[in-house]
Amino acid sequence: MIGGSALATAAAATVAVSLASASQYGTSGAEAGRAVFVQGNELNGNTIHVFARDGQGKLKPAGTYATGGRGGDQVDAPTDSLASQGSLVYDDASGMLLAVNAGSGTLTSFRVEGTKLKHRRILDTGGAFPSSIAVRGKVAYIMNAGGEGSVQGFRITTKGLVPIPGSLRSLGLANEDVPKFDTSPGEVEITPDGRSLVVTTKGNNTVEVFPLKKDGLPAVAEPVVNKSAGHVPFAISFDRTGGRMLVAEAEKSTVTAYQVQHNGRLKVLQRPLANGQEVLCWLERAGDYFYGGNTGNSTVTGYRMDRQGRLALTNEVGLATPPSSKSQGVIDIAVTKDAKFVYVQNATSGTIDGFRVERNGSLTKVTTAEGLPAFAESGMEGIAAM
Repeated sequence: MIGGSALATAAAATVAVSLASASQYGTSGAEAGRAVFVQGNELNGNTIHVFARDGQGKLKPAGTYATGGRGGDQVDAPTDSLASQGSLVYDDASGMLLAVNAGSGTLTSFRVEGTKLKHRRILDTGGAFPSSIAVRGKVAYIMNAGGEGSVQGFRITTKGLVPIPGSLRSLGLANEDVPKFDTSPGEVEITPDGRSLVVTTKGNNTVEVFPLKKDGLPAVAEPVVNKSAGHVPFAISFDRTGGRMLVAEAEKSTVTAYQVQHNGRLKVLQRPLANGQEVLCWLERAGDYFYGGNTGNSTVTGYRMDRQGRLALTNEVGLATPPSSKSQGVIDIAVTKDAKFVYVQNATSGTIDGFRVERNGSLTKVTTAEGLPAFAESGMEGIAAM
């Protein structure tokens, strides 16, 4: 019979071995099940590439999953095949990963279990070339970039997504079913209070708002059209309080801060702030910092928001991290839930760079994942983190 002290020693050894084994790639303590998801956007069959993430932010391949749809490539796209932000979204509340299939006019949902994707479901999006997804509470909206453009609402249920009857709305654009990258809409978002649906339209230079009812239905037949304060509005992000909406504008690499009013009108809170870089398109928040992807010169800009809501660059040159010759074609960005790590897609290089967020807002590279679909006829676009 084994004595109590021997049992305690054996148990301690077992725990030590378990913790040592679990310390690798997203299975230790608070990091258990943490992952980064990348959309391949392949034309002959869209896929999701899953990476396990360890406590230091490093990535390790953990599987590839077919979405059951086809990727897409907008006309004349220079580095970003979908020319949008939010084409791949992880919803923490429901544990679902949502991906657009631009070439099929469909949306795929997966149930995320650790680093595994299960229970795949495919739905029609009600339009051509879906390219952006917004989720808030139990409501999701899909932005279709092709043709006249449209938004379609879905209810998030325990059985998956269910279309919301009567939610389809036109954006009144004049694109082909496969749109031109500079005239397609950039992103759809739902305001943090759930009262407005917002869409940026690059070619029309507008920010369009659909006030929403409590049930998630648009309260108007046509959007409230606001002229953009900066040129070529693309990405949308919100501050920590939800009271300020930031819009990244590609033409002069600027960011404008707005208040979204309940009637759909926008109030400018801060005029366009330039970052000195080239072609700012993507913008994501990490705590009180924001990070923007400048595809024109493959750099990442950092922004800081103070307690009064004033936005400023984290440094004079507008760079959160030194550019790299091995990380070209910066496009989409994802931030972990704890805001400690930022992941950046490099479309031309076919890589993902991972960065640790420092106290001063600078970024320190901690990992690079290689071998992803690089931009050519099409290329990866869409990244999400948990």
